[in-house]
Amino acid sequence: MATIELTVPDESMLANIKKVCMMIKGVASVKVNKEATKRDVTKTASYREAMEDVKKGRIFHAESTEEMFRQILG
Repeated sequence: MATIELTVPDESMLANIKKVCMMIKGVASVKVNKEATKRDVTKTASYREAMEDVKKGRIFHAESTEEMFRQILG
């Protein structure tokens, strides 16, 4: 089985393109995967909070996982 990937910039055309592809002899199925909207992580509250922690020195540094757990668990 082989796969062909099409990139369609105008999503309003997807239904028509899917129909046309299904009419091609030998095509078994057509799946539409809409790309998730890319989110800018730097705009999130979690990112801002993490950067604030870095500025205030609320960070841990460990050479290994064992050392990390010693720091966390005391």
